[in-house]
Amino acid sequence: MVQSHRGLLGEIDAYVKRHRDRVQLAAPPLRVPGGEKCKNSVDSLDRVLNQVNELGIDRHSYILAIGGGAVLDMAGYAAALAHRGIRFIRVPTTVLAQCDSGVGVKNGINAFGKKNFLGTFVPPSAVLNDFEFLTTLEDRDWRSGISEAVKVALIKDASFFDHIERHAASLAKRDMALTQQVIYRCAAMHLEHIRCNNDPFEKGSSRPLDFGHWAAHKLEQLTDYELRHGEAVAIGIALDCVYSHLSGLLGSKALERILSTFETLGLQLYSPALLECEPHSPKRTLSVFAGIQEFREHLGGELTLMLLTQIGSAVNVHQVDEALYRRAIHILKER
Repeated sequence: MVQSHRGLLGEIDAYVKRHRDRVQLAAPPLRVPGGEKCKNSVDSLDRVLNQVNELGIDRHSYILAIGGGAVLDMAGYAAALAHRGIRFIRVPTTVLAQCDSGVGVKNGINAFGKKNFLGTFVPPSAVLNDFEFLTTLEDRDWRSGISEAVKVALIKDASFFDHIERHAASLAKRDMALTQQVIYRCAAMHLEHIRCNNDPFEKGSSRPLDFGHWAAHKLEQLTDYELRHGEAVAIGIALDCVYSHLSGLLGSKALERILSTFETLGLQLYSPALLECEPHSPKRTLSVFAGIQEFREHLGGELTLMLLTQIGSAVNVHQVDEALYRRAIHILKER
């Protein structure tokens, strides 16, 4: 990200000097790898914690992180661990992070081959969405970030989905004004859910904002994170929508609208990793199904997956038919 915004470090320094009566840097900004690399080991986490220790950062200080969702997750986890909590400011720099992860309460890193196995629930002190950061994103990252907006629209707001569907081609072509509208509305809906759902720290077994994520998280791991999170989420949502249709919950017209919208956005609906089998499995169990068990463990207690009944409305289910999911996978493959 620093390579894409070469003047950023100088701008930070100039800002701090201009406002030195109110803010000061404890040290020059610490640079860490972007993407899942910073979450797949403790290296970046340790570097942040070492800086906190060596610089004497205390609980009246702030850690400010600028980057995509993975960087914010890792830095937020470090901030939550040090001194049992240092105030944290997020500056998300991708469409996905500005829509979703940047405005949530989750922090964490990956461990034991599982997504976000280690982490905390701590709301940030502030979130600053600067749309200028989006201008240097690859097209792939721009489009994939919109998948989180599709997700929240499908489970909560049919009119929002209508808006995305109507403007999908323009969003894929990086229309900034339309993308800003989508980010603003998506972020507001995520915050409203966190504030009003009576379970901001996920003590229960229902996680509607993780619609499509049981498969998405596993697909990221199975592809060694070659799939971006947003790309995996699009596939996971498509899979759960086809399964919803095969289960008799979702009508064929609604399903086609959803899949066509993803395609217009330029997002894939299938990955060969969906049909990878567990090694040495006599029943040729699909590796992606391990995501269901990991999702159950992550929640604790009863399995709870959200499926669509119509666009803007969903229902929780507590058991799934893996044979039906196999059919859904083949439908996506054939498409």
